[in-house]
Amino acid sequence: MSTVTSIGGIPYYILEFGDELVYFTPYTITLFLLALTFTILVIISRPEQQVDVAFGGDAYRTKEISLSEMRFRRFMAIACGLASMGAMVTGDIFNFTLFTAMVGITNVGIVAAVKSPHVQDAAYQYGLVALAATVPLFAGAAVYAAATGSLSMIELMKGTVPAVPLIAKAMLVIGVIGEGMAPFYAAKAEMFRAPGAPYVIMCSLSSLLIFLRVVEVVMLG
Repeated sequence: MSTVTSIGGIPYYILEFGDELVYFTPYTITLFLLALTFTILVIISRPEQQVDVAFGGDAYRTKEISLSEMRFRRFMAIACGLASMGAMVTGDIFNFTLFTAMVGITNVGIVAAVKSPHVQDAAYQYGLVALAATVPLFAGAAVYAAATGSLSMIELMKGTVPAVPLIAKAMLVIGVIGEGMAPFYAAKAEMFRAPGAPYVIMCSLSSLLIFLRVVEVVMLG
């Protein structure tokens, strides 16, 4: 029994597009449906109105979100959901890294329109971390291709290609971590001062889904 069978289950269906492929297992379908459900909620929901309360008093102030800001952030949140869905079902290592990088970009975009110096500064810092993380992320995919001669997760699952070097798996995980998981997740902390859930929540959900998927990916081969 292959490793992917014990983790993700036996693939129900494999859809091939030339060298590209998508496959569905109980594990990937579950993650895909979770991303799809939250993306639908983002589309149909209205953003919250954040309230600031004065410490030690009864004064409070409601933050208003402009229509142009809301539209841009909704668009980026939807794009983040679509990228997350793609990352959940892709069967190609390189496509997985592309979707992961797109999640990092859209996470920055979700809060980039917020007119708050603290939030924009945090988004800038996180953007730098995410940008640096693309180096080990894509380098890991390159080592996968060089060592095995294939980027197909199905081939890795079957064991028909050489074993994947540990350094390739490590670089892939480091790249994903840099896109928003601990310990670099701290760079996102100030971003959550941005008003407008569920858009901001998409940042956390997408990062969690990517991490759950990369756990399966590195167990292949």
